[in-house]
Amino acid sequence: MNYRQLGNSSLQVSEISMGCMSMKGTDQDWATIINRAIESGINSFDTADLYDHGENEIALGKALGHKRKEVLITSKAGNQWRSDGTGWDWNPGKNYILQCANDSLKRLNTEWIDLFLLHGGTIEDPIDETIEAFEILKRQGKIRFYGISSIRPNVIREYIKRSSICSVMMQYSLLDRRPEESCFELIEQAGLSVLVRGSVAKGLLVDKTATAFLNYSAEQVEKEKDAVNALSGETRTPAQTAIQWVLRMPVVASAVVGIRTSGQLDDAVHAMNTKTLQQSEVETLNGMLPINFYEQHR
Repeated sequence: MNYRQLGNSSLQVSEISMGCMSMKGTDQDWATIINRAIESGINSFDTADLYDHGENEIALGKALGHKRKEVLITSKAGNQWRSDGTGWDWNPGKNYILQCANDSLKRLNTEWIDLFLLHGGTIEDPIDETIEAFEILKRQGKIRFYGISSIRPNVIREYIKRSSICSVMMQYSLLDRRPEESCFELIEQAGLSVLVRGSVAKGLLVDKTATAFLNYSAEQVEKEKDAVNALSGETRTPAQTAIQWVLRMPVVASAVVGIRTSGQLDDAVHAMNTKTLQQSEVETLNGMLPINFYEQHR
């Protein structure tokens, strides 16, 4: 496993981070796969208070146990569950962010969170107030670094101007190349890093039946999927091809891959140890579909 510096922070993250959102099962199931991930070189685990009403954080904390100091935990805040359980509302307020951090620390059974992210964001938010909350948490030692999870150029631009974020998490894949237009350049010029989610586009680039995705039709999705499969073969799986494609970008520090099974874990871990994606292959994949662009939140 290779490791990359996360922006202007002191964190060295594994090129593959484990996205825990879809993990299910018993405490033993969690312990087994988390331990295997650590043994395979993964040192970065991503969760959020939103996932399973906080139960995801609890399960991750239990699974890490005494190995907590060996790894990096990323969690997120800003989405507030309604009391009736019907859904959640956006709340980037200072007091709520502070409360979220304290609650996450308890659920994770840890004294600190390595990377704390704002789980979304709009240009209408009280951005300075939100930043103040993260800076307070950093001074208190409850978080080491902070960032945002957003695909909105206007929001990213404001946080780069006003805050000391070290990274931005965003969706990026062969079916979502919107970050290439402006976000990557903004982030790279600021000396920050990207954490990529959705590198296999919900499985559409791997094994899921093709359906419409963003502005692409099912037929276009199938075309890109076929290209990924054609360039994979015996030495590289489609998932590994898709992961290598996102990690080729210098601004990307890690691909946060949703992992539920040992097979998915092995597939992701070995993504960078298989046949290297050649520039000619990148060009083939890039030429399958017209690039999509942001139309809002500019």
